[in-house]
Amino acid sequence: MQEPDAQILATLRDTDRDRYLACLLAPPEKRRSLACLYAFHAEIGRVRDMIHEPLPGEIRLQWWRDLLENRSGGEGHPLAEALLGCIDEHRLPVGVLQNMLDARIFDLYDDPMEDTTALEGYAGETASALIQLASLILDPANAAKSADAAGHAGVAQTIAGLLLLLPIHSRRGQVYFPADLLRATGLDREMLLGGRDEAAIGRAVRAFCGLGRDHLAKARSGLSSISPQNFSAFVPVALAEPIFERAEAAGARILRHSIQPPQWQRQWRMWRAGRRRRF
Repeated sequence: MQEPDAQILATLRDTDRDRYLACLLAPPEKRRSLACLYAFHAEIGRVRDMIHEPLPGEIRLQWWRDLLENRSGGEGHPLAEALLGCIDEHRLPVGVLQNMLDARIFDLYDDPMEDTTALEGYAGETASALIQLASLILDPANAAKSADAAGHAGVAQTIAGLLLLLPIHSRRGQVYFPADLLRATGLDREMLLGGRDEAAIGRAVRAFCGLGRDHLAKARSGLSSISPQNFSAFVPVALAEPIFERAEAAGARILRHSIQPPQWQRQWRMWRAGRRRRF
């Protein structure tokens, strides 16, 4: 690989190890484009980790928005240059990437997730959109056929990811659990963050997992719509179910303890998913 490409792949390995491994399981001729797309997604997804106030985060996101709009300004920035090249090579819709940036503004603040519909919209513009963009890289002729499966798969992925990050989000005062789900399980934002009503928190965790499982089942029902070439875009979805299982078993303890499966298990699940074309 050329030096900038190797740098992007190394960045992806450090910021999103699971999609880095999924990238390596993809066809060799597609890895460069997938790596820069996934690295961009990881870069804008970790802005909150690198800032202490929302304004610097908005400035970071605006830099990427200006890059996409003006198609310039990224000289000397390997990922920015590679992303623009990827967009041109695969005719990726810039509007989808801009919507992804807009969705990430939510991460910078501690506003509550209004309801389940808002959560599904957030997931649709981030994880679901990423799967669909990856499909346009892998097999553009058949990408549209699996759009519905990508939509549901992305919501399942997002919920699994939020469960993994729950200890970090709780310390920050962030709540991604939809407010309507919290109310239905006898909680509100402050009660969840306080962590005292463990029975109610356990119910909320199970309900959140149930929402994720529902979308995962719908994504699986659309497996036949995913072309063999596009399945690489869906490989990371195989990690959602074991996270739901661990979250349900942990209950309220998930606020304090990581439920991340070991690295070797995650690698094995993705490898098996790619071989069997099932997630």
